[in-house]
Amino acid sequence: MVVQYKCPNCGADMAFDSTTGMLHCDYCGNNARIEDVPEQDGSQQDSQKAFHHNHNSTKAEDISWGTEDTSYSRDAPHFGEDDVKEYHCKNCGAVLITDKDTTATTCSFCGAGMVLGDRLTGSLAPAKVIPFSINKEQAKEAFRKWCRKGLLTPKGFMTADRIKNITGMYVPFWLFDLNGRGDVNATCTRVRTFTQGDYIYTETKYYNVYRNVDLNYLKVPADASAKLDDELMDKLEPYNYSNLKDFNMPYLAGYIAEKYNYDDKDLFPRVRQRVEPYINSFIDSTIRGYATTTYHNKNINLREIHADYVLLPVWMVCYDYKKSEHIFAMNGQTGKIVGKPPLSKGKIAAWFGGISGVAFIIMQLITFVTGGF
Repeated sequence: MVVQYKCPNCGADMAFDSTTGMLHCDYCGNNARIEDVPEQDGSQQDSQKAFHHNHNSTKAEDISWGTEDTSYSRDAPHFGEDDVKEYHCKNCGAVLITDKDTTATTCSFCGAGMVLGDRLTGSLAPAKVIPFSINKEQAKEAFRKWCRKGLLTPKGFMTADRIKNITGMYVPFWLFDLNGRGDVNATCTRVRTFTQGDYIYTETKYYNVYRNVDLNYLKVPADASAKLDDELMDKLEPYNYSNLKDFNMPYLAGYIAEKYNYDDKDLFPRVRQRVEPYINSFIDSTIRGYATTTYHNKNINLREIHADYVLLPVWMVCYDYKKSEHIFAMNGQTGKIVGKPPLSKGKIAAWFGGISGVAFIIMQLITFVTGGF
């Protein structure tokens, strides 16, 4: 099922506008609240009429939100049934071939936003979404400013005039609520040194330390896409989870989106690895004032309480520099940018040369002050 959102005023395509948080028509300027958009289900006809009436149109039967049954080619010569699907654009009739993970995209011919509703149902339906709050032009300008701040990047890169493309993508994540509960046993020492007569004494006292731990961690994120680099996605944190919305398909209109490749059970080992250092840090913070601490056991059972499948906004930037493509990611909510820009060997050499020169001058001054000259 292909879902395309048409303006009830002029019939043009509507897309989610990060500035207003509504569906927006670029042709006539009409806005539609996400809550007013009819659901694409069996009650579609009644909800369409209600929406049409609210927008002062005269013919309720004229409104079309572009729902189409999936058209799937079983005779595709080079792809298996599970690899690709064929969809048709309601605007121009063009055939769109998508891989099995795509849930929202744009028509390659007319640019219309297309939400693939059949891939957003059942276990594949996200529970929550954080909508984009930074639009494409704002993302481009923020990236240009970020490039200009690169003190060790080549001048050609800092001009930020080689943006090849910038794509708004909803990335699948799981948000975990976790509980860590268990016991900790350690031996700690306190050391005291004192003088008595002609002797110096060292006194060491040993303590058996016990801690009972019960910790909760809320909304620990882990990206669930096999295509995206985990380290890159981790660095985009934090997101402001107070802006999580109940999932609604219109949020995806005009953007790219993918479904998850890994479920919460698949990702739990990685989440455990991320959380364990925080548990250890907390335990260490409760055992203070000792000279040494030797842990005998840490029996902490970390378990999943709940996990939500969510979509988080990311701008993916492809930058072309000296015939090489550099990929950067921007948090579509906060504007935080991550990635590895190219480095200028000349600037690095000059920087280290300057540091060495300053260090040499400081050493000379110290020598002079202490009587070396």
